[in-house]
Parts: sequence; C-alpha cells; structure tokens
Amino acid sequence: MVLEEAAQGFAALGSEARLQVLLTLVRAGRSGLSVGDIQSRTSMAASTLAHHLKFLASAGLIRQEKDGRTVINQAQFEHLEALAGYILKECCADENGTAAADGIRSAAND
Repeated sequence: MVLEEAAQGFAALGSEARLQVLLTLVRAGRSGLSVGDIQSRTSMAASTLAHHLKFLASAGLIRQEKDGRTVINQAQFEHLEALAGYILKECCADENGTAAADGIRSAAND
C-alpha cells in the first residue's frame, strides 16, 4: 500500500457517520448488508447513507454489488487489514533504529 492510498482510506474513516457504517458492515461479516438494512441499523437518512457509502466505496473500504434490484454492501476486509498494517508496520521503528519512518517522510515530501 502506498502513502496516497493509505491517506484516502484514513480520510474515509475520518467521519463518525462513515465509521458507523463501516463498523455495521464489519459486524455483518462477509455476506454484507443491503442499503435498507444498513439504514435501519444506523438510522441514517437514505441520501446521507448513499453519500457515505459512495465515499467508502471510492476509498476501497467497501464493495457494492447489485443483486437484482438490491445493492449489497460488503466490508473489504483485506483492504482494511492492509490499512491497519500500513500504520502498524511503523510501530517502534525509531526505537529499533530502522529508517522506515524516513522513507515515509521523504515519500510524503515528493
């Protein structure tokens, strides 16, 4: 995962409402939920929910798949794990004397 992709993922999680939607989908598991099911579990207005789902999908955090007239939304667990791993791989880098953090700083300055 590159810095830009990670930043987009974290930006998508920067909204309480989007985080609530994503956590709802994570709890639902791999089968996902319809928009109506998400709406009933989060009590969000349909237009607001549609906006947040679009934002999460564009960041790669969820996948939307049509099943007839229903849109099923699924958390992208592999992408979420990669996002968490991206930030955690830097854990204690300075304590261990590695230069990993320097690579990120120089990439961010490009």
